[in-house]
Amino acid sequence: MRSPEYDLDFRDRAGRTRAWGIGLLAVAGLLWTWCALLLLTPYEVDRKPDDKYPVECESRLLTEHGTANDGPARGDYCQNERDWPEAVAVLGLSVPVSVAGVALFTSGSVSMRMSAHAEAMRELDRIADEREARAARTQ
Repeated sequence: MRSPEYDLDFRDRAGRTRAWGIGLLAVAGLLWTWCALLLLTPYEVDRKPDDKYPVECESRLLTEHGTANDGPARGDYCQNERDWPEAVAVLGLSVPVSVAGVALFTSGSVSMRMSAHAEAMRELDRIADEREARAARTQ
């Protein structure tokens, strides 16, 4: 395989690696958005199936009380509906996805930059060799 063909193949693989990184970062962003929606948005809970008047529940984080909900002992149906473990699990799942995405994106970007640098150095060497050859002919 000649050098330009190898370099183009190398850049193509680096571009695919970078694209996978971008895809994983997009998935991590969706997981962060889902976690934010679970923690920041108010929601409704049915007390029984097909309830015509569902209970309004405050968001888990934005509440005027010490906790988001008082609990079922006080007739609050909201406590068991949106628990912290779900939000923490979504956030925990986003960590390895985002780390892998950053690693792939960085690896692909650095590979592409190094390939472009190597090509520029080959071009500069070629120009320098041509100048030296012209200078040797004129002497």
